[in-house]
Amino acid sequence: MGLTPQNPLHERYASAEMTALFSAERRYATWRRLWIVLAECQAELGLAITPAQLAALREAAPRLDLARVATLERQTRHDVVAHLRHFAEQAGEAGGILHLGATSAFVTDNADLLLFAEGLDLLVRRLAAAGRALAAFARRHAGLPCLAYTHFQPAQLTTVGKRATLWLHDLLTDLEEIRRRRRELRCRGAKGTTGTQASFLTLFRGDDAKVRALDRMIAARLGFAGSFPVTGQTYPRKQDSQLLAALAGIAESGHKFGTDLRLLQGTGELSEPFDDTQVGSSAMAYKRNPVRSERLCALARRLLTDSLNGPLNAATQWLERSLDDSANRRLVLPDAFLAADAITGLAGHLAAGLRVHEETIRARVERELPFMATETLLMEAVLRGGDRQLLHERLRRLSLEAQAAVAGGAPNPLLDRIAAAPEFGLARAEIARLCAPAAFTGRAAAQVEEYLAEIAEPLLSGLDPAPVEEPRI
Repeated sequence: MGLTPQNPLHERYASAEMTALFSAERRYATWRRLWIVLAECQAELGLAITPAQLAALREAAPRLDLARVATLERQTRHDVVAHLRHFAEQAGEAGGILHLGATSAFVTDNADLLLFAEGLDLLVRRLAAAGRALAAFARRHAGLPCLAYTHFQPAQLTTVGKRATLWLHDLLTDLEEIRRRRRELRCRGAKGTTGTQASFLTLFRGDDAKVRALDRMIAARLGFAGSFPVTGQTYPRKQDSQLLAALAGIAESGHKFGTDLRLLQGTGELSEPFDDTQVGSSAMAYKRNPVRSERLCALARRLLTDSLNGPLNAATQWLERSLDDSANRRLVLPDAFLAADAITGLAGHLAAGLRVHEETIRARVERELPFMATETLLMEAVLRGGDRQLLHERLRRLSLEAQAAVAGGAPNPLLDRIAAAPEFGLARAEIARLCAPAAFTGRAAAQVEEYLAEIAEPLLSGLDPAPVEEPRI
């Protein structure tokens, strides 16, 4: 019985769209596209390549047989040569004009970059979807007071919407970086064996202008802003390092978002989507584990560690090239795109389905706000003629008593005790007004509206967001 290879990124986590993009069929079909583009440009620049030969190449291109390629590769021990021979035998007489002047990196490098370009375009759409979902969530809850945490300890109040803008800001930073990387992406073009274009200069009988034109034509035909001005046998691997750093940025944001959701689900303030038939635990039937947020963190850690291969590969290239990056790049770069796709898809799904538990949020605020409000109440009592030092000491003692009561599981009694202390001269209704939670959130609600109007919405406008989908598993 044969074994089935397993890659959970393909099978469980990444979208069908990104998985198809980094499939073997898509990669090798792109090689054939590149060979045809090279021949077309060479024909336009005067090489003896006929329309009939080009037509034969186009007709043969869809008939890729990976089983036949595997047979040829076992014989040649060279993947590009195996694909080239298979394409040539299918194209008949036109096979003789394939790969003129090119080296293997012409198809491998340029194909990778075409796939990366499409992958970046898809990630822009996924980030736009997650960004819009988070922006809508932030607007809905812009003014809902909640407990803020520093060191995961209760701190001053914020709002649920303001906290969401922190997640949104991270994702929009990634969106801008991914778009910048897409704009600046360069192909290798037609540079020859060691990057000198010597083979193409021979083909065009020393016509320097035609060699330069060929390089520009190929870049334009492939949809790139240009090719690298200089290369060795491969394009500079620093571009891979920069791409992986941008993808790792998505992982950073995803991990922060997922971690915060896990913490807030633990406090009972927020929860991620939970299906009617979903099972939280095989043993504990009551469990509602934050499995999507946990998966987000797990995938993010994988991508963060994979991204370290970018600078390592760029740093260890020998002179015009070495091959020790090849197997590494085949593993790392597609998986990095698949992981980033899974992360952005999960982030969008979570943002669109977050559940806010207002009663729990309110209870946590009511438990902690009296302590935060003591300075406000102290100042109000002083303005009414009280002695600041005596009142401060009284507040300290009352606060310690209240902390002991809260630690024992009782509601916070501090405000009632302040109202009962005649030296403060504050009625319970006055204290309630002075301690309204919204008064302790500063400009949080206004910051949400400003950020959405001035930053998020202009950045997201005009983008075509990918549909927010239920995770595959």
